[in-house]
Amino acid sequence: MTTQEVANQLVAYMRKGQIMEAQAALYADDIVCMEPETAMAPPYTKGKQAVAEKGKQFASMIEERHGGSCSEPVVGGRYFSISMSIDATFKGMGRQLLDEVCVYEVKDGKIVQEQFFY
Repeated sequence: MTTQEVANQLVAYMRKGQIMEAQAALYADDIVCMEPETAMAPPYTKGKQAVAEKGKQFASMIEERHGGSCSEPVVGGRYFSISMSIDATFKGMGRQLLDEVCVYEVKDGKIVQEQFFY
């Protein structure tokens, strides 16, 4: 798959709320995930299984989801970015609106790196 095809598929999964399915289908086994130092998640995670577990932990923090969005991808070479937001009530933290820019790197038709900015 091309970078554009991977990007389009990821956005389609995200808009259906199928994040775990997206990771299973599109992520490389040795994916690297980077979060800001101030994030609710570890700043560096490596491996498909570890990234999936990090996602499950984040989902478990959500008490109620009120909405969210995912932009169309912007592709440049083997990279693409999307803007995402989630409006949710988090356990012990109340309702928050999280906005982020997500940057992905694609090699051999799989996402090998993701980095989040917020």
